[in-house]
Amino acid sequence: MSARDAILERIRSHRPSGEHPLPESPDFTRPSGDVQARFVERLERMGGEVLPPDGSGDMLAPLRTRLAAAGRVCSAAPEIEGNVDLDAIARPHDLADVDISVARAAFGVAETGSVLFTEAELRVNAMAYLAQHLVVLVDPADIVESTQHAYRSPLFHQARYVACHSGPSATADIEGVLIHGAQGVRSLTVVFVPRSDASLR
Repeated sequence: MSARDAILERIRSHRPSGEHPLPESPDFTRPSGDVQARFVERLERMGGEVLPPDGSGDMLAPLRTRLAAAGRVCSAAPEIEGNVDLDAIARPHDLADVDISVARAAFGVAETGSVLFTEAELRVNAMAYLAQHLVVLVDPADIVESTQHAYRSPLFHQARYVACHSGPSATADIEGVLIHGAQGVRSLTVVFVPRSDASLR
């Protein structure tokens, strides 16, 4: 038996018997009314942006226009086709030269303007960190009110990891100047697209 196995076995043997559920956490959420508007306000406060529709009826038309001018596009969202094959990625470094990554968020959080991903949404987690720009598809119906609501999601018990993104990468420790893209994506753009939108079928 290895040292690791021996340590884990000792922990298991000294675990108290019976079930010990966590105490109920009170809900301190104050409903804001329009959760989408609150999400947008907080997203923009954190340096993110929303790509508005162009009036054509195709909610993804502005995004397709932006992607057409990009070099390498990596997409884990079924609505958008990239030119980088995620299934062919052997190591995270292979995504180091991606211009734009596109992914659909599991849900958004109005309180913080954040979007959440699991391994199911990203497929290769480096795509959300090594690309120059990150575009996130969000269904307005998937926006929850607060972080308390977010933590009640079954994803936190089912997924291997949950990543929360609040705007693009930023730092302000260099002479007090805010710099985006210092450690990650330079911009985070949200496109509101319902999962069941007829234009995507």
